[in-house]
Amino acid sequence: MRTALAFASALALSACAVGPDYRPPASLPADQARLAELSGTTAVTDAPAATQWWHLFEDPALDRLVAKALAHNTDLRVAAANVRRARGLLSEARAAALPTTTTSGQFTRSRNVVNFGQGLTGFTQEVYTAGLDASYELDLFGGVRRSIEASRGDIGAAEAALDAARVSVAAETALTYANACATGAQAQVARDTLALQEKTLDLTRRLLAGGRNTQRDVDQSVVLVEQARAQAAGFEAERRASLYALAVLTGEPPASFDAAAAACVTPPAVRAPIAVGDGQALLARRPDVRQAERQLAADTARIGVATAALYPSISLLGSVTTTGLSPSDLGTSDSFGYSVGPLISWNFPFSGAARARVRQNKAIAEGSLASFDKAVLTALQETEQALARLKGAIEREEALSRALKASESAAFIAEKRFGAGSDSFLQLLDAQRSRADARAAYADAQAARAESQVALFKALGGGWEGAPQPVAAGQEPSGTR
Repeated sequence: MRTALAFASALALSACAVGPDYRPPASLPADQARLAELSGTTAVTDAPAATQWWHLFEDPALDRLVAKALAHNTDLRVAAANVRRARGLLSEARAAALPTTTTSGQFTRSRNVVNFGQGLTGFTQEVYTAGLDASYELDLFGGVRRSIEASRGDIGAAEAALDAARVSVAAETALTYANACATGAQAQVARDTLALQEKTLDLTRRLLAGGRNTQRDVDQSVVLVEQARAQAAGFEAERRASLYALAVLTGEPPASFDAAAAACVTPPAVRAPIAVGDGQALLARRPDVRQAERQLAADTARIGVATAALYPSISLLGSVTTTGLSPSDLGTSDSFGYSVGPLISWNFPFSGAARARVRQNKAIAEGSLASFDKAVLTALQETEQALARLKGAIEREEALSRALKASESAAFIAEKRFGAGSDSFLQLLDAQRSRADARAAYADAQAARAESQVALFKALGGGWEGAPQPVAAGQEPSGTR
């Protein structure tokens, strides 16, 4: 026994972990990670980005909906289950570094017949046996340690995937709420336009009866009325579709949509400059970049797992048994037996499947490195695009606001002049059509601004910090991860 233990100790002291040691990829230089769209605009600042960014909209209904989605969204529950699965696999990998034991017990009753020269004689014998077998694989080449490293990387990747899902769910909830408000606003504009067109139609019919108009004027007015009615119906349908989607995002059946969201007719907007930080902080905050880095770490460790399979496997085996003819004999000094010794195994040939698995895992790690580089570039790209689109959306909204004021004034003057007989009916229709178009365009611009702001917040990668552990609807969410 002492010889076997000394042999195992010597091997353990000389053990090493084969395969490459993981080194995180180098960070992008500051000049390459800078955000070019930060210059020349007052819509954003380079102050540190907000975490729970939806509070910047100052909309209690939106705050409540995002909090509910982060607590009960079904996609988040799936991602959280994947984290628990990864932790279970780490426990399994750690167990491979510990000795394994097996206990056994046996009772045998047998009848034997013996010829002692005076005829056959039968007798019955009972035997009791208890045993303990133990085995321990020496991790001489680090296969188990690399497996633990890979499992830790998988946990980090799963946690980052959960955080990335939180970012997406928060952004999707805010965007869907903004769409519900925007289509509600557009439907309201269409209904107001319909009411004005119906008044114009009534006036046109009365003028026709008085001989001041023609049937063509009435027909043209009917066209505008029905077009406004059709627009109102389309916007109302889209509003309800957004409400159903919003309910599912928060873990509820579609019919259980939020009453406050159903009543919203003003798209939420952040009027103050949005803090976005800098490119280095962006890359450190984005969960998808962290997920790609942790996946690279796990895949690098698996090269070591595959490489360790090329070397001998050495295990220390031992067993202890006690045997007796009665239960009382078990455990006595004369009933004990034991065996102990090393077992060495090695797969041949060396250039077969084991080496092929090493090459496979190296290729996987190279692909993971490329995926990490792509995640970094994508993070910068999405942020730059979101900044550019937000700038354009703000300028478009401001321009259309000025256009709406001018069209409202022109329509008001045309209606007065038409009533006084100074303008023709075609001039009135043209002014009213321009006003309706301006109202619809401005409502669309408000929706586009809200969408651009949410897209920027999503690109910045915040919103996962301090989020609760997701649970089924109706349950109280637990603490943060």
